[in-house]
Amino acid sequence: MTGWKPFPQLWHWQNQQTTLILIRHTTRSPLDEDGDLARFCLFVRPTIPTVLESTIAMNVLVVGGAGYIGSHAVRLLLDAGHTVTVYDNLSRGHAASVPDGMLVQGELSDRAKVVQTLRDKKIDAVMHFAAFALVNESVNDPALYYRNNVIDAVELLDAMREADVKKIVFSSTTATYGEPDTVPIPETTPQNPINPYGFTKMVFEHALADYAAAYGFGYAALRYFNAAGARPDGSIGEDHDPETHLIPIVLQVALGQRDAITIFGDDYATEDGTCVRDYIHVDDLGAAHLLALDKIELGKGLCVNLGTGRGTSVREIIEACREVTGHPIPEKMGPRRAGDPSELIADARMAKERLGWQPKYMDVKSIVQTAWKWHQAHPNGYAK
Repeated sequence: MTGWKPFPQLWHWQNQQTTLILIRHTTRSPLDEDGDLARFCLFVRPTIPTVLESTIAMNVLVVGGAGYIGSHAVRLLLDAGHTVTVYDNLSRGHAASVPDGMLVQGELSDRAKVVQTLRDKKIDAVMHFAAFALVNESVNDPALYYRNNVIDAVELLDAMREADVKKIVFSSTTATYGEPDTVPIPETTPQNPINPYGFTKMVFEHALADYAAAYGFGYAALRYFNAAGARPDGSIGEDHDPETHLIPIVLQVALGQRDAITIFGDDYATEDGTCVRDYIHVDDLGAAHLLALDKIELGKGLCVNLGTGRGTSVREIIEACREVTGHPIPEKMGPRRAGDPSELIADARMAKERLGWQPKYMDVKSIVQTAWKWHQAHPNGYAK
């Protein structure tokens, strides 16, 4: 309709099914030449879950925002209209993954610098992605994990107390469950971690609960299953040294960086004999963090699993990579690895109920397609 000029939205209401939006418009009436007429339009549409609709724009400090999952969360925060500062020591992250002007390089153990950053940037909430996450490394060097994942993380909480910032979303892990008896794994599963990595993550979850009870913090602990994929435009993605995740290792074969992919055991109690895991796209993880940010209540905590609820075997991952890349991807058989459970799949119903979260990438091929786009464009990761 020619001549209509949208004014700011006046009123917005939604539940999980329906969204109502009241918008004021003006137009010059052909029947009245004395001036503009104000008109109000009520739009009714189905609710479309999106991280682009956030209730309040915040100043968010993303600790570990130069890492794999953190860098994707940064982009989603920016897409949603938040103001972002990344705090990272770059020991395992990449400065090239952070938008210009957003990086503060520093240690969590430097409480004065963290406090100054929180105050200078007028931070409203923190997202914490800075834990180390290699199981074998945690077994061989537990001191590293207790210092980084517990001691330095508590320093972050104390810096937040000093700066009067009390909202935090924590990147936790299903490794806190250990080897559960029930699959899919609900949040009611006892936490019995079997390595220092999982144990240190659990310890920090307990610290969050104690800080909520004693100091009025509000927190969400999001327990991931297997993060995978890359930003769909291929601008950022996965770059670890050493690489331990299955999908990028398989894609390295397609890139000619490995001769073959080794399958560690084909005699598990699964349909094709190989281990089954729940692969969740990194942007779906990031979306859950944004939803959690809006749900946090001071003095309370929220702990939920993040996964698709669907399992994919090692062989199915390899086949999906073959289909996406067009490469034969040779495979070879190796022995079982100690501590590899047959099947780990999320029961993620609570995340849907409590956060209104629903993963977009529900088939592994679509996840692999985003990863392949990144790896093709950046075969050496962020290295020039």
